[in-house]
This record gives sequence, C-alpha cells and structure tokens, in this order.
Amino acid sequence: MDINERSAYPHPTDFKVMRPEYLEQEDGFFVASITITPFKVSGKSSTKAGARRAALFAAELTYKEYHPSYRVMNPYPAEFVDQEGQTWKLLSPLQREKLGDYSFTDVDGEEDSADIDQMLMWDVRPALETAE
Repeated sequence: MDINERSAYPHPTDFKVMRPEYLEQEDGFFVASITITPFKVSGKSSTKAGARRAALFAAELTYKEYHPSYRVMNPYPAEFVDQEGQTWKLLSPLQREKLGDYSFTDVDGEEDSADIDQMLMWDVRPALETAE
C-alpha cells in the first residue's frame, strides 16, 4: 500500500474551479451547491458570493473528516474591519469553545460573538483597503 495514497474525496481546491449551482430560498438566502461527482458541498448565505464561500468552507471541513491531519484554512484574518465598519477579532481557543470564533460589538454597543458559519451566512467580508 502506498503511504502517499489519496482518498477518493477531492481536495478543497478542486471545488474552487467548479461553477456552483444557486438556489434562492423563500427566506431570501441563497444556497450554492458545488458538485464533483459523487461528492457535493453546499453553503448558505445572504448573497450568491457568500453562499459560494460557505460551500468552499464546507469542502474544507469535509476534507478534514477524511484527512484528520489536514489544517482547515480560516476564511478570515485574525482581526479585520468589515464592509460596514464593524471590527471583528478572532477569539482565543478557550473562548472559541464557549462563545464562537470571532467577537464584535453590535449596534447597541454590546460585545457579541459569532462562529465562522454564521459569519459566512451573514456574508461578512473584510473591507477592501484603498490606497491613499
């Protein structure tokens, strides 16, 4: 048996080159499905682009199930400001177990937290930095 044998499950980067199929749901969210026969991943978000990012993150998580030593790539930086001016900060591993992956301050000034799946569903994206 070859030690470098690959599993039948495609690498997450293989899903990036495939075109998703989109389905708009009644609640206004979109579901993106990416298929590499016989495997399929899907993600849900408030935008089509966000749904695609959620599906690609699902591919990372699924690949880790087949390859436990695989390191899932976080789709967000450790600290960033989103397109609405909200600051997000990655929590410590201990805090993540209880609260979620990132903390932010909500519109009422209260500190809150969200996990990466929620952030992808809300289509949170880092703001583009502009050259001055």
